[in-house]
Parts: sequence; C-alpha cells; structure tokens
Amino acid sequence: MATENKVALESADDIALAERMQQATDRIQGELRKLIVGQDGVIEQVLLSLFVGGNSLIVGVPGLAKTLLIHSIAQVLDLKFSRIQFTPDLMPSDITGTDLIQEDAKTGQRRMIFAPGPIFANIVLADEINRTPPKTQAALLEAMQEHRVTVQGRTYELEPPFHVFATQNPIELEGTYPLPEAQLDRFMFKITMDHLPADEELDVVRNTTAVQDYRFENVVTGDDIVAYQQLVRKVPVSDAVLRYTLDLVRTTRPNGDGSPEFIQKWVSYGASVRAAQYLVLGAKARALVRGRYHVSFEDIQALSGPVLRHRILTNFHAESEQVTSDQLIGQLLEAIPTPRSGL
Repeated sequence: MATENKVALESADDIALAERMQQATDRIQGELRKLIVGQDGVIEQVLLSLFVGGNSLIVGVPGLAKTLLIHSIAQVLDLKFSRIQFTPDLMPSDITGTDLIQEDAKTGQRRMIFAPGPIFANIVLADEINRTPPKTQAALLEAMQEHRVTVQGRTYELEPPFHVFATQNPIELEGTYPLPEAQLDRFMFKITMDHLPADEELDVVRNTTAVQDYRFENVVTGDDIVAYQQLVRKVPVSDAVLRYTLDLVRTTRPNGDGSPEFIQKWVSYGASVRAAQYLVLGAKARALVRGRYHVSFEDIQALSGPVLRHRILTNFHAESEQVTSDQLIGQLLEAIPTPRSGL
C-alpha cells in the first residue's frame, strides 16, 4: 500500500463531496433495511471497506444472509456483481477466464479470443473461499492487490471500483484449505456475523415467509465510489492518532519492545504494518460517514477488532486455554492508554 499522505480537507469541493458521501451512506443503509434486518455493524464495515477500496473476509454460520447482503449492496450501488462458489475442483481459469479458439464467420480463420471469467466484475463474492485448493485461492491475489489478471502472458485490467468479499463457514472445517497468513493479510477486515437478537430474528422469519415486493433505488454510482475512495485519503490525521495506531499494532508482536506479558504468552505472530495502514484508512472513512473531517482515537479503537483479529496468530497455549484474538484485542485496548489530547 502507498505511504499515507496527510492532506487537509480544506477545499469547498471536498467538503461538499464529504457531505454527499454522508448522505449517500444513510440512503444506502436505508435501502438495505428494506431486505436486511439488523446487522448494522456488519453493514457499516462492508461500506467502509468499499469507501477505502479494500477487500474483506466475512465469517459466519450458514443462514445469516452473507451472500444476500453483498448482492443487495451491489444492487443498491448498481454495480456489476459476480458470485464464485469455491469448490475443491475449481481451477484458476474458472476465476480469471481463459483463451478460447473461435472461428471468424466471414473469413473462416480461427483465432484465440479471451473469455473473461467472473473476476471481471465490480463486486466479487468469493463464497466459501477455504473450500478450494491454495493454487486457486492464489488466483485471487493478483486481482485483489493489483486489480488486474494475467492469462497466457497477457495482462487485463479490472474496471474500478473492484472489491472482493470472501466468505467462510467457521463450523464445517473438514476438507477445507485454511487461508495462509499472507493471504489473510490482504483482507482489510475480517467481519464476523452472528445470530440476531430474538426480536430481529422474528422480523426475519415474518418478512421472508410473506410476499416480498421490494425495489432498490440506485443511490450512488461506481464513479461516486471511486470519488469517495480518493476523498478518504485526504482526511487529516494527527500525529498523536498515528502514534497511537502504530503503538497498538506494534504491541501485538510478541518479540517487540514493550510487548505485554499476555501477548508474549498467547501470540505467535502479530500484525504487520499493513494493519496500521488499514486502521488509519478505515478510521478516515468512518469519520467521514459520521460527518467529521478528522480521525479520532475512538475511530481507531472501533475498527481494531475487524482489522486485527485475522492478523494476530495465537499459539497452542491460547488454543488450550480458549483465548481468542478478539479477547486479546480487548486486553490491548485496555493496556495501551488513550492520549488525552492531540487531535
């Protein structure tokens, strides 16, 4: 990722765009509530991922509307959507596309024509990504990082905006291929979806078993999303917030200076600098959708879970004592004092 440029949000055009972004966020959430019940925190994290330009991993048991949520967002934003069901026999070419021999009807000559795969979309849902072998999983890496694919030595650019949302089922692990740490680090957020409260689950059952007649209004366009992504990088961040963010990330490393005893005891590997970059970018987007033009410490703290939980690798001591990365993140936030000023 590029080095963070600290640019003040000073121009009238940028402020006007920030106001439109906040209004668009409210309208997107309103449209999604026509179909999606609850899950407000999950929706916000998905939108922040879009506004930053990142990719996210969504983990939850079957039946929590992971696929429905991403498909609905694509409909609301009027973006091209593609769903790839990852299976053990899926090949890389099934994702990227391949060259096919086609005959010209006029000349009768045969030539190779590239047939784009499902990766050529604005929002790609990689469903149950851990059910396909590493070779096929790796086919997503170039697309996620470089926004392009290479087939038979030729490179094809992916049209912006481009986002990958991958899903995993945490309870059926037999016959799966866990994502390597290097691949997990490519995802901005690891978003966890859980069962809804009883009253909201009752609304789901009531709504989904009745006649459904809803229509989404297209709130923003793909060009708007790209403009928001550029605006996010202009949000200023104080040195105090940057230092706090880096302290939080560096403290996750068991061999780092000043690492707490519980990190040394339960963590094998901590987060990389990419975690700090995504924390700052996500916090910038979070500030904008809340009508602020600066990043607060609370923005960093609120996003520490989805950014860090898949980047903290616990050891066998933590597994034997059933200590999770989320619990460690909670302890970290308590262990690292929040500066009183500096914004």
